[in-house]
Amino acid sequence: MANESQSRTARREQQKQSKQSKKKQKSIFKKTLLIIGIIFLVTAIGVGGLFTYYIAKAPDLDASMLSDPASTKVYDMNKELYADLGTETRTKVSYNELPDLLIDAVLATEDVRFFEHSGIDLRRIGGAVIANVTDGFGSEGASTITQQVVKDSFLSTDKTIRRKVQEQWLAIQLDRKYSKQEILEMYLNKIYYGSGAYGVATAANTYFSKTDLSELTLPEAALLAGLPQRPSAYDPTVNPDLAKERMNTVLDLMVRHDKISEAEAKEAKQVKIEDILNPSEQQDTEYQAFIQKVAEEVEAKLGANIYTDGLKIYTTLDPNAQEEVELVLSNSEDNPIQFPDDELQSGIAVVDTTSGAIRAIGGGRNRENNNGWNFAFQGDGRQAGSSIKPILDYGPAIEYLNWSTYHQINDDGPYAIAGTDDVVRNWNRRYQGWMSIRYALEQSLNVPALKTLEEVGLDQATEFASGLGIELSEEPVITDGIGGGSANVTPLEMAGAYSAFGNEGIYTDPYAVTEVVFSDGQSETLKSQPEAAMSDATAYMITDMLKSVVNSGTGTTAKVSGLPMAGKTGTTNLADSSKSGSPDVWFAGYTRNYSIAIWSGYPEDNKTAVPDTKISQKLFHEIMSHISEGKDTPDFEMPDSVVEVAVEKGSNPAKQPSAYTPDSQIVTELFKKGHEPSKTSEKYDQLDPVSDLTATYNEKSNSINVSWGYNGDQEVQFAVDAGSGNNTTTENTEIEITNVDPGTTYTINVTAVDANNESNVSEAKTVKVDVPDEEPEQIAAVSNLSGTYNQESNSITVSWDYEGDQDVRFQVDAGSGNTTSTEGTTQQITNVQPGTTYTIRVTAIDKNNESNTSGAQSVEVSVPADDQETDPSSDNDNNSADDQQGNTDNSEQEQNSEENGSGNEGSENSE
Repeated sequence: MANESQSRTARREQQKQSKQSKKKQKSIFKKTLLIIGIIFLVTAIGVGGLFTYYIAKAPDLDASMLSDPASTKVYDMNKELYADLGTETRTKVSYNELPDLLIDAVLATEDVRFFEHSGIDLRRIGGAVIANVTDGFGSEGASTITQQVVKDSFLSTDKTIRRKVQEQWLAIQLDRKYSKQEILEMYLNKIYYGSGAYGVATAANTYFSKTDLSELTLPEAALLAGLPQRPSAYDPTVNPDLAKERMNTVLDLMVRHDKISEAEAKEAKQVKIEDILNPSEQQDTEYQAFIQKVAEEVEAKLGANIYTDGLKIYTTLDPNAQEEVELVLSNSEDNPIQFPDDELQSGIAVVDTTSGAIRAIGGGRNRENNNGWNFAFQGDGRQAGSSIKPILDYGPAIEYLNWSTYHQINDDGPYAIAGTDDVVRNWNRRYQGWMSIRYALEQSLNVPALKTLEEVGLDQATEFASGLGIELSEEPVITDGIGGGSANVTPLEMAGAYSAFGNEGIYTDPYAVTEVVFSDGQSETLKSQPEAAMSDATAYMITDMLKSVVNSGTGTTAKVSGLPMAGKTGTTNLADSSKSGSPDVWFAGYTRNYSIAIWSGYPEDNKTAVPDTKISQKLFHEIMSHISEGKDTPDFEMPDSVVEVAVEKGSNPAKQPSAYTPDSQIVTELFKKGHEPSKTSEKYDQLDPVSDLTATYNEKSNSINVSWGYNGDQEVQFAVDAGSGNNTTTENTEIEITNVDPGTTYTINVTAVDANNESNVSEAKTVKVDVPDEEPEQIAAVSNLSGTYNQESNSITVSWDYEGDQDVRFQVDAGSGNTTSTEGTTQQITNVQPGTTYTIRVTAIDKNNESNTSGAQSVEVSVPADDQETDPSSDNDNNSADDQQGNTDNSEQEQNSEENGSGNEGSENSE
């Protein structure tokens, strides 16, 4: 009993505690509900108060702003207005002019319950709320056509609760004040359709040249209905593929909402965008290519539409640069550039080197309405060719591997791509062995570039390129290093990347807009922020190598005389490897002021070769010359992190030249501080000269024997120079010089020559040797010498014999200066004096050596005295007769003398 009583007591106690616990829980629950209720009430009051405040601050409905959009004013870098978007001429239509087909397409796409709701669609708002909770505020909108009219007319584009509350409040008010037909009319006359077309009527004329909307086909109506969501992206003249996708989406929505049948949609989808386009001619908007970039930038950064949102936009545009870019892309007679045909396109981007501000955009040539695809920045770009080499190859090598501009790469043959049978060749099909990366870049050689990328590694190269705004695919390949593979870029991306090399390694993402001011006075600054992409050493060293490209390499056509500039060429190969030519032609270059990148080619990828592969260089030259005129352009300054070092050419790794290195073998290159060469080359160290040099003449062999010693430990040969072309080389320490000339003094030089480097020689040692003259052969004397006086001619005839075998002449000396010469063996001496005895000497003389003569042989001949007497009484007559006789005799003697003299002179002349 006791246990049973105790058990009952315990149970009662437990029941009592349980009741108390339940009461306590009810009390806590009531308190929690009360707190939640209070919080909800306070929140509701607060939200209601806030919403009431927002509504109170909402702008009034202004009828004048409902049909026409507020204009956007665009200003250049000097804050001068150059475009007022939204004020363009437009065609308005009434609701009655809108065909049902177009209305169905618009409502199915934008607001299918438009005619049912009161300005806001609660069902769409519920779906949007869920999406905004799960994905974040602003991730999905629920705007009706009525709300879009309100937003475009009175409100800013920012995604805030305030704007949404005001938008919905004003939409309800608009729906109360105007009919659905009037609101739809406002919408279709107000919205922007791209290509400068405001309103659906203007758009129909712009894209299809149709002024009567009832003539629109289903594909055309669907295309127009899809454009307002993203007019720039879906512009069929710019992106026909995206436009086709959007058109198909509209057709699917029309089927879903029972506006058309599946069969009608299927038929409409078969139409090609290019086939239905028939663009009309209209007035070009000034600087339209640049405005396209402004529109893209404002939409990407702020989600705003420059054509409908009534903004003030301050841009970086330089009118001088923009006008020059548009000139060189035009068909104007003033254009200095001669394009090979009308189809060739060029995209141009001009960027401020230090700030990244875009100064000019060249979208292309012969673009519809100065609009259409913008080759300067739209899309993924084209393969960069060799212009990518500083970004993917040599820049990373200097940055990460601390290479110098002298660093040696072996250009030893085609580069084999691992895992394939493919090889990469140099453009010139030449391979020159070891060379510096400066030379390899200057000559745009592919093999050294790929070997450089291989050493850097694709991961590091990709990281370096990303820091310069160049993004490769997720799986880069080795051929990206020469501009193949996935290395696609736009001119704007390339101009931005190259600007970092000219800006001490600081990269600023190119931007066109500095500030945007909304209609409510709020403003946003859109300037890009600078970031360090590489060291200042890397930037300067790449710049210095790229200066070599324009000074003496592949980019000389782009060079502007007197302007410190750097740059790089780039070309690609046709997709059909059996054909030659380049479908993409690049040049990217920069000064301290401007960075310009230019692509030229045909719209289709890799199918057509550019006839003039210098066209981008020519464009660069013209633009850079013009925009730099009258502007101070300083040279690039070498930072303290770089040192200039003299290097012995051919040393690998780099070595400093020795005191004996020839000047022709010394180059100056750039090194990162702390990574310059410390060793000195011994290649040209002075060799020890020869010793104990002697030379003797050997009369027996008529030769000179030369010998010397050598105490050096180098492997040498000896160069022996005996003059008169008598040179030879030997490994011995003696030599015989044969066939030496008598009577000559030989100066013999002996030099030690490095056997492994012929340009390395020792000091020459010299010895002289006199070779004696030969004794001349004795000349034989004449024989049988005789002389006879001839009274009749008053002359002496001398004759002799000569039995010698030398080639001689004979000298006949009759005294008193009467000396003659003859090669014969007789001589007549005329005009001899009566009563005189003549001693006549005859000497033989060597005709080849005048100093070699025989002994003189002599003979005496006496001339009788003249003893004829004259009659004094007849002196005159006798004298006259004598004179006449004398004259006759003299004449004969003179004649004989002339004959003899003539013969003698002839002999002398013949010697």
